[in-house]
Amino acid sequence: MSAGKRMPQRPVVAVAGATGAVGVEMLKVLAQRDFPASEVRALASSRSTGRHLAYGGDELVVQEMTPSSFQGVDIALFSCGGERSMEFRDAVTGAGAVMIDNSSAFRMEDGVPLVVPEVNPEDAARHDGVIANPNCSTIQMVVALKPLHDAAGIRRVVVSSYQAASGAGQAAMDELYEQSGDFLEGRAFTPKKFAHRIAFNCIPQIDVFLDDGSTKEEWKMVVETKKILHAPEIEVAATCVRVPVLRCHSESIALESERPIDPDTARHLLAAFPGVTVMDDPAARSYPMPALLEGTDDVYIGRIRRDPTVTNGLQMWVVADQLRKGAALNAVQIAELLLP
Repeated sequence: MSAGKRMPQRPVVAVAGATGAVGVEMLKVLAQRDFPASEVRALASSRSTGRHLAYGGDELVVQEMTPSSFQGVDIALFSCGGERSMEFRDAVTGAGAVMIDNSSAFRMEDGVPLVVPEVNPEDAARHDGVIANPNCSTIQMVVALKPLHDAAGIRRVVVSSYQAASGAGQAAMDELYEQSGDFLEGRAFTPKKFAHRIAFNCIPQIDVFLDDGSTKEEWKMVVETKKILHAPEIEVAATCVRVPVLRCHSESIALESERPIDPDTARHLLAAFPGVTVMDDPAARSYPMPALLEGTDDVYIGRIRRDPTVTNGLQMWVVADQLRKGAALNAVQIAELLLP
């Protein structure tokens, strides 16, 4: 526990970046899961001060986030960008609070656990004041991989992601709405949040390009998977694509394992794993689809089948709500691990 402080039964919780899409969802998840907070503080920049945000059946008044905001706070859920997280890290930990950070600022830092509660909950206890929430696309993939890795030892993963606008924030979701209307009505528009038109289009770039031709989003999926699963030997090849979907990320995953695992066994292992729902009945055309799964908490898996092109190969289709399991829910689940 940071600064030797013991977590109280009813901690004080601060949500930093409370007016953003993920921050609003964090407040919703805290209330829906009856998180035993004695107080919840909604923090944001000065331009949002005084706004009212729903919290269960009540309302919270947004306060300006300053270094003194974290005095008396036990858990700080951060969703306000890496620069702000780095700026406030010392204020949070110096106040004796635990920062659960949704940005990429600390994910690969030595000594900072990167946690998906269904996958590596024990890592949450080994922190020094900061716990990192993984990348949204990585979270849903490692939940799908974990039971299969435990059973058969995954050697290699090839993943293509189809990522929703919500991963780029509320303004990106608004842009998808507005562009779709403009496009259908024949009105001119200029992309703002994305490099290209997102309405009725797919953009094969998320985040900046790196020297090897991959994007930073793809790099995150590679290195974060290895860290979360404690498996540096797993090879990961990722292609990340932004698609005109509002909230749910989808992933096509092909894996190769050390030991054989047939599709029926994989279905049973996945169905028994916490936080997973298997939707895999091709005859009934039952499989996960992002339009039907907005606002849900599980990782949904279907199209489980052999990959005949490699030894011990398996393919599957994975969908999860980016704002829930990909961000807000995972962060709140981490906070629940800290409760006495």
